[in-house]
Amino acid sequence: MFFMFCSSTLLSPSFSKLSLSLSLFLKRMISNTSSNSFSHSPISLLESCNSMYQLNQIHSHTIKLGLSSNHFFLTKFIIFCCTNESGDVYYARKLFEEIPQPSVFLWNTMIKGYSRISCCENGVCLYKLMLINSIKPDNYTFPFLLKGFTKDVALKYGKVLLNHAVKHGFLDSNLFVQKAFVHLFSLCRLMDLAHKVFDMGDGWEVVTWNVMLSGYNRVKRFEEAKGLFIEMEKKCECVLPNSVTLVLMLSACSKLKDLDGGNYIYYKYIRNGIVERNLILENALIDMFASCGEMDAARGVFDDMKIRDVISWTSIVTGFANICRIDLARKFFEQMPERDNVSWTAMIDGYLRMNCFKEVLLLFREMQVSNVKPDEFTMVSILTACAHLGALELGEWAKTYIDKNKIKNDTFIGNALIDMYFKCGNVEKAREIFNVMQNKDKFTWTAMIVGLANNGHGEESLTMFSNMLEASVTPDEITYIGVLCACTHVGMVAKGKYFFSNMTIQHGIKPNVAHYGCMVDLLGRSGHLKEALEVILNMPLKPNSIVWGSLLGACRVHKNVQLAEMAVKEILELEPENGAVYVLLCNIYAACKKWENLHEVRKLMMDRGIKKTPGCSLMEMNGIVYEFVAGDKSHPQSKEIYGKLENMKQELINAGYSPDTSEVFLDVGEEDKETSLYWHSEKLAIAYALISLGDGVTIRIVKNLRMCVDCHHMAKVVSKVYNRELIVRDKTRFHHFRHGLCSCNNFW
Repeated sequence: MFFMFCSSTLLSPSFSKLSLSLSLFLKRMISNTSSNSFSHSPISLLESCNSMYQLNQIHSHTIKLGLSSNHFFLTKFIIFCCTNESGDVYYARKLFEEIPQPSVFLWNTMIKGYSRISCCENGVCLYKLMLINSIKPDNYTFPFLLKGFTKDVALKYGKVLLNHAVKHGFLDSNLFVQKAFVHLFSLCRLMDLAHKVFDMGDGWEVVTWNVMLSGYNRVKRFEEAKGLFIEMEKKCECVLPNSVTLVLMLSACSKLKDLDGGNYIYYKYIRNGIVERNLILENALIDMFASCGEMDAARGVFDDMKIRDVISWTSIVTGFANICRIDLARKFFEQMPERDNVSWTAMIDGYLRMNCFKEVLLLFREMQVSNVKPDEFTMVSILTACAHLGALELGEWAKTYIDKNKIKNDTFIGNALIDMYFKCGNVEKAREIFNVMQNKDKFTWTAMIVGLANNGHGEESLTMFSNMLEASVTPDEITYIGVLCACTHVGMVAKGKYFFSNMTIQHGIKPNVAHYGCMVDLLGRSGHLKEALEVILNMPLKPNSIVWGSLLGACRVHKNVQLAEMAVKEILELEPENGAVYVLLCNIYAACKKWENLHEVRKLMMDRGIKKTPGCSLMEMNGIVYEFVAGDKSHPQSKEIYGKLENMKQELINAGYSPDTSEVFLDVGEEDKETSLYWHSEKLAIAYALISLGDGVTIRIVKNLRMCVDCHHMAKVVSKVYNRELIVRDKTRFHHFRHGLCSCNNFW
């Protein structure tokens, strides 16, 4: 049937000069009965053939003239189809199947053809058929077969084919076969196997060394890449590294932050001119210096460059952003002749690193105006900024933007979304994202555990931890911090103790300072102050200010002045300028009415120039983040806000609210104390929300300090009187106020 199809092409009206010439040429060949006529005649038409259409014409004429089974022509046709860019490998396969006993050369040619068009599975099937037909592979079979392998096919067949190569004796001495397997296993990230085959060879050229170095970099085994480079220098004095080698090694040094290794490469090979500088090499050098924090050296290379591309500029911008020199980063960023999404993301990450979250969002808007499309890394940074600001509307917009623009929605994006929703107090949306995520890593589970705990869902948080273990995901030290926080936020002392001891027994995780801090917090908040102190005194590690701060926070709750003074003394030895500690001690003295002690601390603060951090509350409305500072009147609607507070006051008092001045440490009358309470930042934010938001809209506030007792009490009453849900994220946790109750159950 195949040859009938070819013959039918003779009926085509387009009978070209090629066809006429071919007909005459073939007739001359047929008339010459010499056995050598085929081998010595110039086959000019076949050699000048450059398309499948022409090949079909030639093939059709050979059929017409009775040469359809001629081995010489069939071989030439197959070679053309398998090696020429315009050749049809499937056409070659039909011709191949007409040959009774193809030689190993033809088998290899067909395998090479499948590799050329990346039909790896077909190549493997043909190799199997070759073995079934008792045709042994030769020196070319494996290199041709492996060349077109994709990663998936390589993982599926690589080890089996390695055994075949060993069986047929090609792996011990054939350099081409060895090189093919080195490339294959490097592609598959199977570097142990790649190195095993690599060690069998001898006298490798620099390209194969580079394949190995690249493979180690790909799997982030940078120390082993360094070791291999040292081995290359020792063993191969005649093989000098080229620019690719140096780029790979500078990249490894960059990831390891190995300045000594980077300097060695720079001074030995680049500065001395052994390897010629090029743009890629210079960019790698800048990246290495920048990653190691050596921005003077990075800038020196940058200034000396004859040609700079967007990568050069981005490396400088990233370097300055990483060391929090955002001013210089911005300077170079604004000088860039061209900016891509990487350079924009570098600047965004720089602001994110400095906690300048508003600036992150402003820069992202500039990026959009510049028509530069963000990638998944940019969007993770944007979602992180939204999470810190509690900007749910902007976070929702970012999610819609990701979906609409088909940005890669991977595990990192999913984790960032979960974190954003939790930090905006939207537990239900966080659950939805978690449930639809196909790939969950330990960070996904940890985000859920911590998020649920901070939002008052302690039992569900621990259930999530159990589900994590059932899913065979191994927790790490951060996961256990989340678990202990869950126990802390709901006061589950016994479970907290169990998990604290079990983390070492079950998962071999040695408790660090953060874990001890969680235990002190758990015991202290539950009233076990003496036991909390014992934990600190018996710690195998030196307690830091966070551990002592946990005890101090518990002393505030339970009004234990003696232990509070002890904790403050320890903290101030570690952090003499920690203003929050002085304020917390003042709060404790005020609550216990120890005014003389309070005055002493206040005087000490003044003498040392310690200032109280002003309370600040953030609230997003219609995509804009508003900031309220305690007692501030700079807001354009300040008069309305303070007027609303006065109107609210009587309504709240009628509903049972009574100002709690116990923690106000001002030496003023009770009425003045109440006035100062009304000026707290979250109260200003609540008043503005009630003025500006429609009925029933949830009020979301992010506060920089811990919520005071009076604001907490007032928020509960507001949620009842105005039938509003209030979600306040303070320094330690979330408070969901509904119908006069708080999710924390007054345990904060």
